Amino acid sequence: MSILNSFDNETEEILKPSHVTGKIDNFPEVVVATFSDKIINLVKNMSSAVQISDMSAGYTIPIYKINYDGNDVAVYQTILGGAGSAGLMEEVIAKGGKKFVFFGSCGTLDQGIAAGHFIVPVAAYRDEGTSYHYAPPADYIEVRTADKLAGIFQQLDIPYIKTKTWTTDALYRETRKNMMNRKLEGCLAVDMECASIMAVSQFRNVELYQFLYAEDTLDGIEWDSRTMGKISRSTFEKYLQIALQVASRV
Repeated sequence: MSILNSFDNETEEILKPSHVTGKIDNFPEVVVATFSDKIINLVKNMSSAVQISDMSAGYTIPIYKINYDGNDVAVYQTILGGAGSAGLMEEVIAKGGKKFVFFGSCGTLDQGIAAGHFIVPVAAYRDEGTSYHYAPPADYIEVRTADKLAGIFQQLDIPYIKTKTWTTDALYRETRKNMMNRKLEGCLAVDMECASIMAVSQFRNVELYQFLYAEDTLDGIEWDSRTMGKISRSTFEKYLQIALQVASRV
């Protein structure tokens, strides 16, 4: 038996999100999830920000509510990796979240994609474990919201590319052979969460929109960190504003 046999759509899960949390009155239906502590610091310093809940991932993760463009939006900092992000997302769904906007950095498999360029994933290669518990086995999971998100980027006049992404939970085992295989299949980005959280959203029947911004690249003689650890506050502010603009349109 392997992970390919893990999807069970016949019996219920033993531990449910409702066992550790419950629905919160007036919890915003639209939720923004960031991977960056610098971005969450920008959020909590907004004049409208109020903490409405929290979660535990070995440390306390606050969930804030802000008002953006006349609408309430929940915002929290998720954690790296598909399993952790999926688990926290499950709890936020149980609290009342129905539409999610995830955004974060990714590596590129094409050094011609400039650092900071935006990427809209259209499918994610399932080189992780979590998605196999939420969807039948397959190499890729489709990102069903990609066209709508791309349309929003067009409305906002933001340059972007649409591509497949390689979701892996082994960032230190991204070998050159595997990278070339993914690239040959049309993947131009590598991330750690897309396949997992997309599988959760489709299984739980909630909407999830994800965009990525390019940082490092694997496409070269050696790994190139490029802008990793060097992003300015103003750039983070731009990323947050884009996420909130997307959230106001989904």
